[in-house]
Amino acid sequence: MPRKPASPPRQGPARTPARTPACRRSRAAATTGDEAAFLEAYDPSAYERLSVCVDVALLSAFEGHLFTAVVKRHEHPFQGKWALPGGFVRPDESLHAAADRVLAAKAGLDRVFVEQLYSFGDPSRDPRTRVISVAYYALVDCDRFPSPADTAGSVMSARIVVPWEGETGGPVQLVALNGSRVPLAFDHADILGMAVKRIRGKLDYTPVGFQLLPSTFTLRQLQDVHETVCGKALNKDSFRRKMLASGLLEATGDRQVDVEHRPAELYRFVKRSAV
Repeated sequence: MPRKPASPPRQGPARTPARTPACRRSRAAATTGDEAAFLEAYDPSAYERLSVCVDVALLSAFEGHLFTAVVKRHEHPFQGKWALPGGFVRPDESLHAAADRVLAAKAGLDRVFVEQLYSFGDPSRDPRTRVISVAYYALVDCDRFPSPADTAGSVMSARIVVPWEGETGGPVQLVALNGSRVPLAFDHADILGMAVKRIRGKLDYTPVGFQLLPSTFTLRQLQDVHETVCGKALNKDSFRRKMLASGLLEATGDRQVDVEHRPAELYRFVKRSAV
């Protein structure tokens, strides 16, 4: 009679890693005495520390494409590769302040729309140590977007190629102005893909697309931005009816100047900061 296969060994509960003496003292102090005494004796070195950085996906829309700005890394890891503007969070600043600082220092931009996007914390995302990235996305109209390359060649505008439809999500690809592919360092292709997915999802219920336009614009320019973000054509009449009925636009009373075609009416957003 064939023997019954042996059952796999029973798995017990996961064991908690052994705590250091300093860690045990900190936990004991947390349950005795008053809070002031606990904080006075608290030893932060009793616990492992993680590094926190911010990475900013800067987006703009023009010529029917989404663009982003990337910076060349001059140090290891990924030396010579391109990455989103980013940096470690300083002990004395908030996450949002860090994102604003990074944009100003590495992209030369301030007072632009910036919103927290997502946290990326895969243990292997950075080969140096455990680094958690709190990602942001920033939207800016094409007139303020960084030039294709600065004099040092360390900042580059690149076209975003989205290999998925709708809000499927996933990494995206970058193409330089000369048509060559631009591989990104770390997990920045995933961060950029998440930013595209986010603004696609917000187009229908927030005026997020307004942040990609100048202060006054035509309905055609507004539709161009929406089509660029969505990656598909929209019905002209339906789109205009929807926008004019939204309560988000008001006519300026002015029209385009210095154009070869019939000057179109100019509009502005009633509340540009509402996103």
